[in-house]
Amino acid sequence: MHIGREKTARAEYFLREGQERKKLGVITEEKDLGVYITSNLKPGEQCARACKRAMSVLGMIRRHFRGLDKEEFMILYKTYVRPHLEYCVQVWNPTLKKDIECLERVQRRATKLVKGLEAMSYEERLTILRQTKLEKRRIRGDLIETYKLLTGKENVGWSTFFEKTSHDHSLRGHELKLQVPRCRLNLRKSFYSCKVVGHWNDLPQHVISAQSINAFSNRLDDWGSTVKT
Repeated sequence: MHIGREKTARAEYFLREGQERKKLGVITEEKDLGVYITSNLKPGEQCARACKRAMSVLGMIRRHFRGLDKEEFMILYKTYVRPHLEYCVQVWNPTLKKDIECLERVQRRATKLVKGLEAMSYEERLTILRQTKLEKRRIRGDLIETYKLLTGKENVGWSTFFEKTSHDHSLRGHELKLQVPRCRLNLRKSFYSCKVVGHWNDLPQHVISAQSINAFSNRLDDWGSTVKT
């Protein structure tokens, strides 16, 4: 797979087996740990496949369950449908409107399975089910992942992804502010390590100072109404 400049795409690679050299074929996508990586590094293919799998499961639920109440629906949805839409999403989190809408369409259709909510608007259904749009959930997931990295809750060096700011923020913001990276390409701006920085720096100190992942998640949810989407 060629990733990068056009000149790189014209290069040829060979594998030596004994005295022979075999030319390697060229591919444009590869599945790695359940995520489809394409040569242009765009997540469109992963979004399409995730939506297809989730819709397939949703169709199965529709055929086998009738008149679901809120509790029954949430158990089925959280267990069998939503995981397809959020698996490793920090890696392939979409930024194009068509990809975002593709994922949201699954949840929009799913919430219509709840008895008595069919005629309501999508926003009303989410409010009654105490859920948010998937886009906001992805921001929440990015922030939780960032918290785990910066506080050493994951065995991965945070400096691989971020650079802490050297400015004095004693009068404003919190103590773990990150440097906003410079991105020459729009594609780079959509990477996890770039797009999460603004949301992270907007968090208040009492959320950042949480001592556990659960405490951080709960404080983030309480403050969540002010998180930008």
